[in-house]
Amino acid sequence: MAQNVGGLDRGIRVAVGLGLLSLLFMVDESARWLGLIGIVPLATALFGVCPLYSLVGLNTCPLAVKK
Repeated sequence: MAQNVGGLDRGIRVAVGLGLLSLLFMVDESARWLGLIGIVPLATALFGVCPLYSLVGLNTCPLAVKK
């Protein structure tokens, strides 16, 4: 699968993912488990592929090879 997540997009995803994961340690109620949603943006930033972007045809990754 081709990468479709660019550098700025990756940085935002890492920040949002870490922010959501911090809920696991900051919130004492049962809602803290919603922080596990932070794994999704971290994974898409790590692999550089967003399945939702593929479905709607978005691509924020600059072209590496121009022909």
